[in-house]
Amino acid sequence: MSDRTTFDRILAMLHDAVLDDTLWPACSALIDEVCRIKGSMLTFARGQSQDEAEIYLARLYLRGERHYTLESEYFDVYYPQDEKVPRVLRLPDSEVVHVASLYTKEEMKTSATYNEILPKNEYHDGVIVRMDGPNGSRITWSSADPVDGDGWSFDQIEAIRALLPHIRQYVVVRQVLRDAKALGMSLTGLLETRGLAIVHLDGRGRIVATNEHARKILRKGDALLDRAGSLHARLPVDDSALQAALARALPTRTEQGAGGSLMVRRPNHLPGLSVHINPVGAGEIDFRPWRVAVLVLVIDQEPKVIDPVMAAAALGLTPAESRVAVLLAEGRTVRNIATTTGRSERTVRWHVRQIFEKRGISRQTDLVREVLSLDGGPDPGL
Repeated sequence: MSDRTTFDRILAMLHDAVLDDTLWPACSALIDEVCRIKGSMLTFARGQSQDEAEIYLARLYLRGERHYTLESEYFDVYYPQDEKVPRVLRLPDSEVVHVASLYTKEEMKTSATYNEILPKNEYHDGVIVRMDGPNGSRITWSSADPVDGDGWSFDQIEAIRALLPHIRQYVVVRQVLRDAKALGMSLTGLLETRGLAIVHLDGRGRIVATNEHARKILRKGDALLDRAGSLHARLPVDDSALQAALARALPTRTEQGAGGSLMVRRPNHLPGLSVHINPVGAGEIDFRPWRVAVLVLVIDQEPKVIDPVMAAAALGLTPAESRVAVLLAEGRTVRNIATTTGRSERTVRWHVRQIFEKRGISRQTDLVREVLSLDGGPDPGL
Protein backbone atom coordinates (compact mmCIF):
# COMPACT_ATOMS: atom_id res chain seq x y z
CA MET A 1 0.00 0.00 0.00
CA SER A 2 1.99 2.97 -1.32
CA ASP A 3 -0.19 5.85 -0.15
CA ARG A 4 0.77 6.29 3.51
CA THR A 5 -1.94 8.90 4.08
CA THR A 6 -4.67 6.54 2.89
CA PHE A 7 -3.25 3.69 4.96
CA ASP A 8 -3.29 5.94 8.04
CA ARG A 9 -6.91 6.85 7.30
CA ILE A 10 -7.81 3.16 7.36
CA LEU A 11 -5.94 2.62 10.64
CA ALA A 12 -7.69 5.60 12.24
CA MET A 13 -11.07 4.31 11.08
CA LEU A 14 -10.33 0.82 12.42
CA HIS A 15 -9.34 2.26 15.80
CA ASP A 16 -12.52 4.32 15.98
CA ALA A 17 -14.72 1.46 14.75
CA VAL A 18 -13.59 -0.57 17.78
CA LEU A 19 -15.50 1.92 19.91
CA ASP A 20 -18.37 2.56 17.49
CA ASP A 21 -19.80 -0.22 15.28
CA THR A 22 -21.62 2.32 13.11
CA LEU A 23 -18.23 3.38 11.69
CA TRP A 24 -17.43 -0.06 10.28
CA PRO A 25 -19.33 0.36 6.94
CA ALA A 26 -17.30 3.46 6.01
CA CYS A 27 -14.09 1.71 7.06
CA SER A 28 -15.00 -1.38 5.02
CA ALA A 29 -15.79 0.81 1.99
CA LEU A 30 -12.40 2.54 2.22
CA ILE A 31 -10.64 -0.84 2.42
CA ASP A 32 -12.55 -1.92 -0.71
CA GLU A 33 -11.45 1.25 -2.49
CA VAL A 34 -7.79 0.91 -1.54
CA CYS A 35 -7.58 -2.83 -2.26
CA ARG A 36 -9.76 -2.44 -5.39
CA ILE A 37 -12.17 -5.19 -4.38
CA LYS A 38 -15.96 -5.47 -4.50
CA GLY A 39 -16.36 -6.22 -0.80
CA SER A 40 -15.30 -8.46 2.06
CA MET A 41 -16.55 -10.83 4.73
CA LEU A 42 -15.11 -10.77 8.25
CA THR A 43 -15.80 -13.62 10.68
CA PHE A 44 -14.64 -14.46 14.19
CA ALA A 45 -15.28 -17.97 15.46
CA ARG A 46 -14.17 -20.70 17.81
CA GLY A 47 -14.17 -24.46 17.24
CA GLN A 48 -11.88 -27.03 15.70
CA SER A 49 -14.31 -28.32 13.09
CA GLN A 50 -17.07 -27.18 10.77
CA ASP A 51 -19.75 -28.86 12.90
CA GLU A 52 -18.74 -27.41 16.26
CA ALA A 53 -17.99 -23.85 15.12
CA GLU A 54 -19.32 -21.04 17.34
CA ILE A 55 -19.52 -17.87 15.25
CA TYR A 56 -19.34 -14.65 17.28
CA LEU A 57 -19.01 -12.13 14.45
CA ALA A 58 -19.96 -12.34 10.77
CA ARG A 59 -20.24 -9.39 8.39
CA LEU A 60 -20.65 -9.47 4.63
CA TYR A 61 -20.18 -6.07 3.00
CA LEU A 62 -20.28 -5.29 -0.72
CA ARG A 63 -19.30 -1.74 -1.72
CA GLY A 64 -19.71 -0.53 1.86
CA GLU A 65 -23.23 -1.94 2.28
CA ARG A 66 -24.06 -4.89 4.51
CA HIS A 67 -25.98 -7.72 2.85
CA TYR A 68 -27.86 -9.47 5.64
CA THR A 69 -29.82 -11.76 3.31
CA LEU A 70 -26.73 -13.10 1.53
CA GLU A 71 -24.96 -13.41 4.88
CA SER A 72 -27.78 -15.48 6.38
CA GLU A 73 -28.17 -17.57 3.25
CA TYR A 74 -24.51 -18.57 3.30
CA PHE A 75 -24.38 -19.55 6.99
CA ASP A 76 -27.82 -21.19 7.11
CA VAL A 77 -27.70 -23.11 3.83
CA TYR A 78 -24.20 -23.32 2.40
CA TYR A 79 -21.75 -23.14 5.32
CA PRO A 80 -22.58 -26.64 6.70
CA GLN A 81 -21.75 -28.18 3.30
CA ASP A 82 -19.01 -25.79 2.11
CA GLU A 83 -16.08 -27.99 1.11
CA LYS A 84 -13.49 -25.26 1.64
CA VAL A 85 -14.20 -24.67 5.35
CA PRO A 86 -12.10 -27.59 6.73
CA ARG A 87 -9.25 -26.49 4.45
CA VAL A 88 -9.48 -22.91 5.66
CA LEU A 89 -9.17 -24.20 9.24
CA ARG A 90 -5.85 -25.82 8.29
CA LEU A 91 -4.38 -22.77 6.57
CA PRO A 92 -1.22 -21.28 8.13
CA ASP A 93 -1.77 -18.08 10.06
CA SER A 94 -2.00 -15.00 7.79
CA GLU A 95 -1.41 -16.85 4.50
CA VAL A 96 -3.45 -15.28 1.69
CA VAL A 97 -4.86 -17.87 -0.75
CA HIS A 98 -7.28 -17.82 -3.66
CA VAL A 99 -10.73 -19.13 -2.74
CA ALA A 100 -10.82 -21.28 -5.88
CA SER A 101 -7.64 -23.10 -4.82
CA LEU A 102 -9.55 -24.54 -1.85
CA TYR A 103 -11.83 -26.58 -4.11
CA THR A 104 -10.84 -29.64 -6.13
CA LYS A 105 -11.47 -29.75 -9.88
CA GLU A 106 -14.37 -32.11 -9.27
CA GLU A 107 -15.84 -29.84 -6.59
CA MET A 108 -15.69 -26.91 -8.99
CA LYS A 109 -18.19 -28.84 -11.09
CA THR A 110 -20.42 -30.19 -8.33
CA SER A 111 -20.15 -27.88 -5.28
CA ALA A 112 -23.30 -25.92 -4.54
CA THR A 113 -21.25 -23.35 -2.63
CA TYR A 114 -18.73 -22.82 -5.42
CA ASN A 115 -21.31 -22.69 -8.22
CA GLU A 116 -24.22 -20.93 -6.52
CA ILE A 117 -23.45 -18.67 -3.57
CA LEU A 118 -19.88 -17.58 -4.41
CA PRO A 119 -20.84 -16.07 -7.80
CA LYS A 120 -23.95 -14.56 -6.22
CA ASN A 121 -21.83 -12.91 -3.50
CA GLU A 122 -19.14 -11.90 -6.05
CA TYR A 123 -16.52 -14.09 -4.32
CA HIS A 124 -15.81 -16.48 -7.21
CA ASP A 125 -12.38 -14.92 -7.78
CA GLY A 126 -11.84 -13.85 -4.16
CA VAL A 127 -9.00 -14.46 -1.74
CA ILE A 128 -9.21 -15.61 1.86
CA VAL A 129 -6.94 -15.55 4.89
CA ARG A 130 -7.19 -17.21 8.30
CA MET A 131 -5.60 -15.56 11.35
CA ASP A 132 -5.06 -16.96 14.82
CA GLY A 133 -7.21 -15.31 17.48
CA PRO A 134 -7.01 -15.48 21.28
CA ASN A 135 -7.57 -18.75 23.14
CA GLY A 136 -7.81 -20.97 20.09
CA SER A 137 -10.23 -18.76 18.16
CA ARG A 138 -9.81 -17.80 14.52
CA ILE A 139 -10.43 -14.73 12.40
CA THR A 140 -11.27 -15.20 8.73
CA TRP A 141 -11.19 -12.34 6.25
CA SER A 142 -12.47 -13.03 2.74
CA SER A 143 -11.97 -10.44 0.00
CA ALA A 144 -14.47 -10.40 -2.86
CA ASP A 145 -13.58 -10.27 -6.56
CA PRO A 146 -11.29 -7.51 -7.87
CA VAL A 147 -13.25 -4.60 -9.33
CA ASP A 148 -11.38 -4.51 -12.64
CA GLY A 149 -12.03 -8.16 -13.48
CA ASP A 150 -8.43 -8.74 -14.56
CA GLY A 151 -7.41 -10.93 -11.61
CA TRP A 152 -5.25 -10.06 -8.65
CA SER A 153 -2.23 -7.81 -8.94
CA PHE A 154 0.82 -7.96 -6.69
CA ASP A 155 -0.08 -4.54 -5.22
CA GLN A 156 -3.57 -5.70 -4.26
CA ILE A 157 -2.29 -8.76 -2.41
CA GLU A 158 0.36 -6.67 -0.66
CA ALA A 159 -2.30 -4.17 0.44
CA ILE A 160 -4.31 -6.99 2.00
CA ARG A 161 -1.22 -8.38 3.74
CA ALA A 162 -0.37 -4.94 5.15
CA LEU A 163 -3.82 -4.69 6.73
CA LEU A 164 -3.91 -8.17 8.32
CA PRO A 165 -2.38 -7.35 11.74
CA HIS A 166 -4.66 -4.33 12.07
CA ILE A 167 -7.80 -6.29 11.12
CA ARG A 168 -6.81 -8.91 13.68
CA GLN A 169 -6.32 -6.29 16.39
CA TYR A 170 -9.66 -4.67 15.56
CA VAL A 171 -11.48 -7.99 16.04
CA VAL A 172 -9.59 -8.90 19.23
CA VAL A 173 -10.17 -5.55 20.98
CA ARG A 174 -13.81 -5.44 19.85
CA GLN A 175 -14.35 -8.91 21.30
CA VAL A 176 -12.74 -7.88 24.60
CA LEU A 177 -15.21 -4.98 24.84
CA ARG A 178 -18.10 -7.22 23.84
CA ASP A 179 -17.25 -9.81 26.51
CA ALA A 180 -17.17 -7.01 29.10
CA LYS A 181 -20.56 -5.73 27.85
CA ALA A 182 -18.81 -2.45 27.06
CA LEU A 183 -19.24 -2.42 23.27
CA GLY A 184 -20.35 0.99 22.02
CA MET A 185 -19.41 2.89 25.17
CA SER A 186 -17.66 6.24 24.99
CA LEU A 187 -14.22 6.71 26.50
CA THR A 188 -15.81 8.31 29.54
CA GLY A 189 -18.38 5.51 29.80
CA LEU A 190 -15.64 2.88 29.74
CA LEU A 191 -14.31 4.27 33.01
CA GLU A 192 -17.47 2.91 34.65
CA THR A 193 -16.82 -0.61 33.35
CA ARG A 194 -16.28 -3.22 36.04
CA GLY A 195 -15.27 -6.22 33.95
CA LEU A 196 -12.17 -4.56 32.52
CA ALA A 197 -9.30 -2.47 33.80
CA ILE A 198 -9.24 0.74 31.74
CA VAL A 199 -6.31 3.14 31.36
CA HIS A 200 -6.38 6.32 29.24
CA LEU A 201 -3.08 7.74 27.96
CA ASP A 202 -2.46 11.13 26.40
CA GLY A 203 -0.35 11.87 23.33
CA ARG A 204 2.84 11.73 25.40
CA GLY A 205 1.97 8.33 26.82
CA ARG A 206 1.11 9.74 30.26
CA ILE A 207 -1.76 8.31 32.30
CA VAL A 208 -4.80 10.60 32.03
CA ALA A 209 -7.45 8.49 33.78
CA THR A 210 -8.12 4.98 35.11
CA ASN A 211 -11.15 3.12 36.37
CA GLU A 212 -11.30 1.51 39.82
CA HIS A 213 -10.26 -1.94 38.57
CA ALA A 214 -7.14 -0.46 36.94
CA ARG A 215 -6.30 1.51 40.06
CA LYS A 216 -6.35 -1.68 42.14
CA ILE A 217 -3.99 -3.40 39.70
CA LEU A 218 -1.60 -0.43 39.64
CA ARG A 219 -1.64 -0.12 43.44
CA LYS A 220 -0.83 -3.80 43.83
CA GLY A 221 2.02 -3.33 41.37
CA ASP A 222 2.96 -7.00 40.91
CA ALA A 223 2.40 -6.87 37.13
CA LEU A 224 1.57 -3.31 36.05
CA LEU A 225 2.34 -0.11 37.93
CA ASP A 226 2.17 3.66 37.65
CA ARG A 227 5.76 4.95 37.60
CA ALA A 228 5.84 8.75 37.76
CA GLY A 229 2.63 9.01 35.74
CA SER A 230 3.57 6.44 33.09
CA LEU A 231 2.36 2.86 32.64
CA HIS A 232 5.02 0.22 33.23
CA ALA A 233 5.33 -3.54 33.74
CA ARG A 234 7.04 -4.91 36.85
CA LEU A 235 9.29 -7.41 35.05
CA PRO A 236 11.99 -5.73 32.90
CA VAL A 237 11.48 -7.97 29.85
CA ASP A 238 7.73 -7.36 29.88
CA ASP A 239 8.28 -3.63 30.44
CA SER A 240 10.48 -3.42 27.35
CA ALA A 241 7.73 -5.09 25.29
CA LEU A 242 5.06 -2.84 26.82
CA GLN A 243 7.00 0.38 26.18
CA ALA A 244 7.61 -0.67 22.57
CA ALA A 245 3.89 -1.41 22.08
CA LEU A 246 2.87 1.92 23.63
CA ALA A 247 5.40 3.78 21.47
CA ARG A 248 3.90 2.18 18.34
CA ALA A 249 0.41 3.19 19.46
CA LEU A 250 1.23 6.89 19.92
CA PRO A 251 0.74 8.92 16.73
CA THR A 252 3.58 10.94 15.28
CA ARG A 253 3.46 14.05 13.13
CA THR A 254 3.56 11.87 10.03
CA GLU A 255 1.98 8.52 10.95
CA GLN A 256 -1.06 7.08 12.71
CA GLY A 257 -0.37 4.86 15.74
CA ALA A 258 -0.91 1.09 15.58
CA GLY A 259 -2.62 -1.12 18.16
CA GLY A 260 -1.20 -4.23 19.75
CA SER A 261 -1.66 -6.88 22.44
CA LEU A 262 0.69 -8.61 24.85
CA MET A 263 0.83 -10.61 28.07
CA VAL A 264 2.32 -9.08 31.22
CA ARG A 265 3.46 -11.67 33.73
CA ARG A 266 3.35 -11.88 37.48
CA PRO A 267 6.16 -13.46 39.51
CA ASN A 268 6.10 -17.14 40.54
CA HIS A 269 4.16 -18.22 37.43
CA LEU A 270 0.92 -16.72 38.73
CA PRO A 271 -1.66 -15.83 36.06
CA GLY A 272 -0.72 -12.62 34.29
CA LEU A 273 -2.54 -9.78 32.58
CA SER A 274 -3.73 -9.56 28.98
CA VAL A 275 -3.03 -6.02 27.76
CA HIS A 276 -4.75 -4.66 24.64
CA ILE A 277 -3.70 -1.27 23.26
CA ASN A 278 -5.92 0.74 20.92
CA PRO A 279 -5.12 4.23 19.57
CA VAL A 280 -8.00 6.72 19.73
CA GLY A 281 -8.92 8.83 16.71
CA ALA A 282 -8.72 12.60 16.80
CA GLY A 283 -12.48 12.94 16.51
CA GLU A 284 -13.21 11.71 20.04
CA ILE A 285 -14.62 14.50 22.21
CA ASP A 286 -12.80 14.72 25.52
CA PHE A 287 -12.83 17.45 28.17
CA ARG A 288 -9.80 16.42 30.23
CA PRO A 289 -6.65 18.60 30.10
CA TRP A 290 -5.08 16.40 27.42
CA ARG A 291 -6.92 14.53 24.71
CA VAL A 292 -6.96 10.75 25.19
CA ALA A 293 -4.69 9.31 22.50
CA VAL A 294 -4.48 5.64 23.57
CA LEU A 295 -6.95 3.31 25.24
CA VAL A 296 -5.44 0.43 27.23
CA LEU A 297 -7.67 -2.51 28.17
CA VAL A 298 -6.38 -4.95 30.78
CA ILE A 299 -7.86 -8.36 31.55
CA ASP A 300 -6.81 -9.74 34.91
CA GLN A 301 -6.56 -13.53 34.60
CA GLU A 302 -8.09 -14.89 37.77
CA PRO A 303 -5.79 -17.26 39.71
CA LYS A 304 -6.79 -20.91 39.61
CA VAL A 305 -8.55 -22.19 42.71
CA ILE A 306 -6.88 -25.46 43.69
CA ASP A 307 -8.51 -27.79 46.20
CA PRO A 308 -5.93 -28.71 48.90
CA VAL A 309 -7.48 -32.19 49.21
CA MET A 310 -7.01 -32.78 45.47
CA ALA A 311 -3.47 -31.41 45.66
CA ALA A 312 -2.65 -33.77 48.56
CA ALA A 313 -3.91 -36.79 46.63
CA ALA A 314 -2.25 -35.80 43.35
CA LEU A 315 1.13 -34.84 44.81
CA GLY A 316 1.36 -37.34 47.67
CA LEU A 317 1.38 -34.69 50.40
CA THR A 318 -0.05 -34.53 53.91
CA PRO A 319 -3.01 -32.16 54.46
CA ALA A 320 -0.73 -29.60 56.14
CA GLU A 321 1.86 -29.79 53.34
CA SER A 322 -0.84 -29.53 50.70
CA ARG A 323 -2.30 -26.39 52.26
CA VAL A 324 1.14 -24.77 52.30
CA ALA A 325 1.72 -25.76 48.66
CA VAL A 326 -1.62 -24.32 47.54
CA LEU A 327 -1.05 -21.05 49.42
CA LEU A 328 2.40 -20.71 47.84
CA ALA A 329 0.78 -21.22 44.42
CA GLU A 330 -1.62 -18.38 45.23
CA GLY A 331 1.35 -16.08 45.64
CA ARG A 332 1.47 -16.00 49.43
CA THR A 333 4.75 -15.48 51.26
CA VAL A 334 6.03 -17.76 54.04
CA ARG A 335 5.24 -15.04 56.58
CA ASN A 336 1.70 -14.64 55.24
CA ILE A 337 1.14 -18.42 55.25
CA ALA A 338 2.32 -18.59 58.86
CA THR A 339 -0.19 -15.89 59.82
CA THR A 340 -3.00 -17.53 57.84
CA THR A 341 -2.44 -21.04 59.23
CA GLY A 342 -1.52 -20.05 62.78
CA ARG A 343 1.88 -21.73 62.54
CA SER A 344 5.38 -20.32 62.92
CA GLU A 345 7.48 -19.36 59.91
CA ARG A 346 9.95 -22.10 60.93
CA THR A 347 7.17 -24.71 60.70
CA VAL A 348 6.05 -23.45 57.29
CA ARG A 349 9.63 -23.62 55.99
CA TRP A 350 9.94 -27.15 57.35
CA HIS A 351 6.79 -28.13 55.42
CA VAL A 352 8.27 -26.60 52.27
CA ARG A 353 11.48 -28.63 52.67
CA GLN A 354 9.42 -31.79 53.19
CA ILE A 355 7.46 -31.06 50.00
CA PHE A 356 10.66 -30.49 48.04
CA GLU A 357 12.07 -33.82 49.23
CA LYS A 358 8.89 -35.73 48.36
CA ARG A 359 8.58 -34.14 44.92
CA GLY A 360 12.27 -34.27 44.06
CA ILE A 361 12.47 -30.53 43.41
CA SER A 362 14.55 -27.69 44.83
CA ARG A 363 12.81 -24.48 43.78
CA GLN A 364 9.56 -22.86 44.84
CA THR A 365 8.76 -22.00 41.21
CA ASP A 366 8.83 -25.72 40.35
CA LEU A 367 6.35 -26.41 43.15
CA VAL A 368 4.06 -23.60 42.01
CA ARG A 369 4.19 -24.97 38.45
CA GLU A 370 3.15 -28.44 39.68
CA VAL A 371 0.26 -27.11 41.76
CA LEU A 372 -1.09 -24.81 39.04
CA SER A 373 -1.06 -27.65 36.49
CA LEU A 374 -3.36 -29.85 38.59
CA ASP A 375 -6.59 -28.70 36.93
CA GLY A 376 -5.40 -30.07 33.59
CA GLY A 377 -4.88 -26.59 32.10
CA PRO A 378 -1.83 -25.46 30.14
CA ASP A 379 1.52 -25.26 31.87
CA PRO A 380 1.68 -21.67 33.13
CA GLY A 381 5.40 -21.57 32.42
CA LEU A 382 4.87 -22.00 28.68
